[in-house]
Amino acid sequence: MKHAAILDRLAGLGGAKWEIHYRARALAAQGRDVIELTIGEPDVPAPPVLTEVAVAALRAGRTGYSDGRGEAGLRRALAERYSRSAGRTITEHQILCFPGTQTALFALLLGVGEVGAEVLVGDPMYATYEGVIRAGGAAPVPVPLRPERGFRMDAADLAARVTPRSRAILLNSPHNPTGAILSRDDLQAIGEVATAHDLWILSDEVYEDLVFEGAEFVSPLAFPHLADRVVAASSISKSHAMPGMRSGWIVAPADFAARLLPLSETMLFGNQPFIADMTEAAVRAPSPVAAGMRQRFAARARRLKTRLEGDGPLRVHAPQAGMFALIDVRGTGLDGAAFAAGLIEEAGVAVMPGASFGASLGDWVRVALTVDDDRFAEACDRIAAYARTLAGVRA
Repeated sequence: MKHAAILDRLAGLGGAKWEIHYRARALAAQGRDVIELTIGEPDVPAPPVLTEVAVAALRAGRTGYSDGRGEAGLRRALAERYSRSAGRTITEHQILCFPGTQTALFALLLGVGEVGAEVLVGDPMYATYEGVIRAGGAAPVPVPLRPERGFRMDAADLAARVTPRSRAILLNSPHNPTGAILSRDDLQAIGEVATAHDLWILSDEVYEDLVFEGAEFVSPLAFPHLADRVVAASSISKSHAMPGMRSGWIVAPADFAARLLPLSETMLFGNQPFIADMTEAAVRAPSPVAAGMRQRFAARARRLKTRLEGDGPLRVHAPQAGMFALIDVRGTGLDGAAFAAGLIEEAGVAVMPGASFGASLGDWVRVALTVDDDRFAEACDRIAAYARTLAGVRA
């Protein structure tokens, strides 16, 4: 039987990257004591004040069809929020709502990419980026995010990879998996490259509310001269500890949002009204859980760095934001995949091989900062002990 070319383009880009995560679940089901540091699941439940809004909306019958752009109240709330943060007027005609950032990015990349086109994207990158780029036929062009530069994209590296086929630059700041944040100067320089070559700037900003103390987030939406080429995507998944609610959006130039609307309606026809009501309430007030997550994740990242670098061959990259930290495992003599595979079997700690996020992280692993403090401390001890055994074998 024949199948569509999209299935070939996406072959190997799905669950295979999460093999260690699934292995951890299987071992736990067998009764093994496994500490799971693989996925970015918030460490607190959804805020009750917001779930009550959703329940009330359900009881009020907010279960019918939605406006294809998203519910009007939510779009107004988002327009007001982004007008404040961008320092310029954002209208509700610039907003489209989606079930989560993932769906928003899928639609965006279908809207700007096609067979023969190229999308410039930082390497390392979030695990699904290659898939959303390839789905419509475009090719990802990796731009190295160098550890010595704090994993922030360098405009010179970007410019060196632009070709006549380039359509867009896909940014992620704060960044998963590195926790890096692009500075204002970084964005200014990237914007100059985009302007010179007439490229879209697509900005995934889902970790905006999880910026650690001492760091600053800047969106490319804040640059008025880039307004006609910037599209930002975000959601309540991380900021409000609601990844399962699947509620996200994009902020785009009004004409592009109008052009993208038929694609969005073909896929989804809007988001669920009762979830939109809850999301509107979330957008109109500060998150009741984000500050606590910021403090806990930053503290755990510091604990990881202190514990591992003080005892053994591992080196930790300190994140500026988000839910993850990176460990450089080269000192053990193993690459990230081998280290992660051994760690789960020998020490009962599940981490993600860095290669799941791009070839440049082949010698790293990603650690989620989202388990409680006692379990996280135990995981740090187990990782350190496992690394010592490897160093002893090499010696």
